[in-house]
Amino acid sequence: MHNPALPVSKLLRALALLGLVFGLATLASGGSVLFGPEEARIQAGAYIPWVVWFNFLAGFAYLASGAGLWFGRRWGVLLAAGITTLTLAALAVFLVQLSLGVSYEARTLAALPFRAAVWAVITALAWPRVRP
Repeated sequence: MHNPALPVSKLLRALALLGLVFGLATLASGGSVLFGPEEARIQAGAYIPWVVWFNFLAGFAYLASGAGLWFGRRWGVLLAAGITTLTLAALAVFLVQLSLGVSYEARTLAALPFRAAVWAVITALAWPRVRP
């Protein structure tokens, strides 16, 4: 059993904050496109709806992972690893769609790899710092 009173490292807290801020920003941006005014959808350009839904729903996972990491919980880093894996899978599907000629917003081509990289770094740095 682990001792919940063990201190959480400053780096782990910083990674948790990054995940939490990333989650809030993701929910705000995706939510504005999905649930906001028509103007938000127009400004989003040629977005692919499933990508926006994936990112929006992932925002909740970002918040959960950030909370787990804040408290030094193993499940927080396991969730971060899952986020990384699913984001890479979404990127792969997105790239297949591009090869088939689907219209897309160029920002998405940078955003998905960026999201995957952020969560891969969070996972790699947090893994050795959480309690079993």
